[in-house]
Amino acid sequence: MDDFDIQEYLAEGVENIVKDALRASLRNPKEILFLRKFSKYAKRATSIRQDYKKEGHNIPVFLIASITSSCNLHCSGCYSRANDACSDDVPQNQLSGDEWGEIFNQARELGISFIVLAGGEPMLREDVITKASKYPEILFPIFTNGTILNNDYLDLLNKNRNLVPILSIEGDEKSTDSRRGKGIYNQLIDSMNLMRKQGLIFGASVTFTKDNLNSIISDDFIDTLHEFGCKVVFFIEYVPLDENTVNLAPGDEERGLLLDSINNLREKYSDMLFMSFPGDEKSSGGCLAAGRGFFHINSQGGAEPCPASPYSDINVRDASLLEILDSKLFKSLRDGDFLLDDHAGGCVLFERKDDVKKLLDN
Repeated sequence: MDDFDIQEYLAEGVENIVKDALRASLRNPKEILFLRKFSKYAKRATSIRQDYKKEGHNIPVFLIASITSSCNLHCSGCYSRANDACSDDVPQNQLSGDEWGEIFNQARELGISFIVLAGGEPMLREDVITKASKYPEILFPIFTNGTILNNDYLDLLNKNRNLVPILSIEGDEKSTDSRRGKGIYNQLIDSMNLMRKQGLIFGASVTFTKDNLNSIISDDFIDTLHEFGCKVVFFIEYVPLDENTVNLAPGDEERGLLLDSINNLREKYSDMLFMSFPGDEKSSGGCLAAGRGFFHINSQGGAEPCPASPYSDINVRDASLLEILDSKLFKSLRDGDFLLDDHAGGCVLFERKDDVKKLLDN
């Protein structure tokens, strides 16, 4: 199989969605206008990143922003809670809405095209999401549990098409509720219905394990998402949190099955995007963390290689994004063999966390 260029695929995916929106122009003129503009913004951002590359700076396409550490759910196997990066309470010293706005401004100037808004539950920070709406040059996928998608949010999403909810779902009702709580599946279906009626683009995030892989790549599941108007599906490889759950981590056989299935899905559903992490990363030449393809900023401003590797030697309150990308930890990870190393499943930096900690001590 040829190497998969994730950035090229995203660019082509935007074009495919634009074409699909054009076919539905009478129903969805707002989406067409935004997607046409964003396609131009994305090309301009590529040029900006290329200019920085000539100066010796690698600017990734993605930034993952955990805009809050609070969450209203207790999902089984949540790595954020396992890393003590998520709680029921509002943590002290979180970045303000204005501070996140400055981060978004810097990202735009660097040519970062996609900022994933994560948490905790990001929709608990309406102030930050409202700030994000002011940057139409950046697409903001909002990874949400979908339980607080109220009328105010629907109005905000309708007016600002650069905000794209990505609903976390585990497959059917039984699988979703067993991990996220009773009744969550039906809340997600209600949210999808509301967004379909308003013609809003949204996506789904599915954590895949050895146990649920066959069901989440089934025609029944994907057809259900497609009928509701889902445009993007992220398949997220399960990160084993302890020895008791290692058996759930996908192996090479499961990864191969998923990638084969994704190739088929991309052909069958030309109006949808299908992404696999870290599957697409591995076929792109290794993990994309620490600024190779993305990096992470936590709710208190610490810059980390990725959400599953919560280690930092620099903070956005003390440094620019450009300085962060050239930080000692990020450069050590990119220049060493960490990101190219093979691993059992989930996240290579999560597996090698003791080695990452040693880099901080050096």
